Amino acid sequence: MRGTSRNHQGLEAIQAAGIEPAEADPDRPGSVLDLCGDVAIVVWLLGSAGGEADQIAAIHGPRLESLLEKLVDTPVRSFAYEATGSAGSDRLGGGRRIVERAGETWHIPTAFLELGRDQPGWAVQAAGSVVALVTG
Repeated sequence: MRGTSRNHQGLEAIQAAGIEPAEADPDRPGSVLDLCGDVAIVVWLLGSAGGEADQIAAIHGPRLESLLEKLVDTPVRSFAYEATGSAGSDRLGGGRRIVERAGETWHIPTAFLELGRDQPGWAVQAAGSVVALVTG
């Protein structure tokens, strides 16, 4: 399992959780794609990503769309999208529609994580969604 962050603190937290850390920036889809050579599922946990408003809009809009278009040519076979968080319902709703279209167009199994990370049972629900993608 590999986790990504665009900053050092995030990478340290990923490593402390026992997950392989890797630097990637969702605002630069190529930095994510570079890490997908041995990945079967991408889990886009950016519902509460920090940054400038235009940056957040891009990672739930055109950057997400670009990434999904390019994932078709990688080993990635499923995509889970965090559909709740501080990014706002308009941005997250737009991201959800992009993921739904990609799933329909390229027959990519998708899942939507609807429970907030601050809610009890989030980890169990997220893990269950990923397992469901793996097991079909």
